[in-house]
Amino acid sequence: MIVLGVVVLGVAIKEALDAYELRHAYPEEAGASRGTHVASREVEVQRKPRLKPEPAAQDRQPPVPPVPVDRTGRASCEPVPVPHAGEDDPHDECADKFPPNRYPGMDVLVGGVRFDALQVGVRKLWEIKTHRFDLYNDFVRDREIEKEIKQLEAERRAAAACGYQFVVGVSTQIHKDALLQADQSLRVVVTGCRR
Repeated sequence: MIVLGVVVLGVAIKEALDAYELRHAYPEEAGASRGTHVASREVEVQRKPRLKPEPAAQDRQPPVPPVPVDRTGRASCEPVPVPHAGEDDPHDECADKFPPNRYPGMDVLVGGVRFDALQVGVRKLWEIKTHRFDLYNDFVRDREIEKEIKQLEAERRAAAACGYQFVVGVSTQIHKDALLQADQSLRVVVTGCRR
């Protein structure tokens, strides 16, 4: 939460500075009442040069864009494609093909929360689970369900706040049954995706 707050604050400050710079780039347009008349060419020369970004290393993930914010400073509900969070090819393949994903090869950021997929043609966000839940012993299953319910509740709240439906995709019926036993209000679909 602290990192998200810092990112949101940073974006707001940058937008304010950019707006200030634009308002004061051409003083003759901003307010001749100050008595300052600077030619446009002089202003252009006085501007700071924009530095070119350094090329990214080939072995690193591309940088994730900051969380977009709306005019109120809250995380934006506009879907923003971002690189997949992990390097789990079977999981990513399932997330791209099963819903099917509007942004293949990407996760989507909505309301400041990362989702595995935004389904093509509808306002439906997906969380995909592909781990081999049916092979876990009872103790591990219980801990996994507790952890997943917390994650899924946060994702469902973010989706609903932005007007999206929320669906959980799991690989097996056993996993679906365990999630529904913990929370019957979830929408869970068996994808059949295998590891």
